Order: sequence, then C-alpha cells, then structure tokens
Amino acid sequence: MRIGDLADRTGVNRRLLRYYEEQGLLRPIRLGNGYREYRESDVAAVRHIRALLAAGLPTAVIARVLDCIQGSDGLITPSHCPTFIDDLRRERTRIAKTIEQLQTSQNALDSLLDAALREP
Repeated sequence: MRIGDLADRTGVNRRLLRYYEEQGLLRPIRLGNGYREYRESDVAAVRHIRALLAAGLPTAVIARVLDCIQGSDGLITPSHCPTFIDDLRRERTRIAKTIEQLQTSQNALDSLLDAALREP
C-alpha cells in the first residue's frame, strides 16, 4: 500500500509516517519510481508506535522495543527481547524524575504567585 493509504488507515499524516521512517521505526520498500510501498504489518506497527509515544517513550527507545510488540491488540512478547522490561523500567524512572522536577517547578511558581498577589 502507498503512504496515503497507510495514512488513511492509521489516522497518522504522511509527514509523521516519513518521520517514523527517518527514525528507523518503519521500513517501507522503495519502488523503482521512488514511491514507498508499505506492508499490511505496517498498519499495526504504526498503531504500536503511537501507543508507545503516548506512553512517553522517545523514538530511540521505540526503535529498540518495537519488534517486541506483536499482534493488533498489542501483545508483548518479552521472551524475544531480553532488554524490553529494562528499557521500559528505565523510561518509567526517567518520566518519574521529570514529573518530580515539574512538581518542584510548579511549587516554586505557586510561591512566586502567592508572593506577587500579596503585594499592595
């Protein structure tokens, strides 16, 4: 299928699909005329990419773990991916630290706002 068909079936625009290809997340076949030819399995891959992005994973991590997720319902098969769980735990720790830093920033802003609102 062509890139427009994949975009229609996944709801992801062509520009993002090209970006996923640049990041090594999708590997379409290039035809002699330069067109990209996607496989049926790329529909599920795009859905998995979107789910992993929504979970906060960067594309570099997604490139490492994408092959660990199989099936249209997102079944995870870590037996084929010995570092899969470690990658997910590392990213969860990174996100938790970011949340903590943001909460600290939010508290500092709240203090500044409180002080500014008390000024005559």
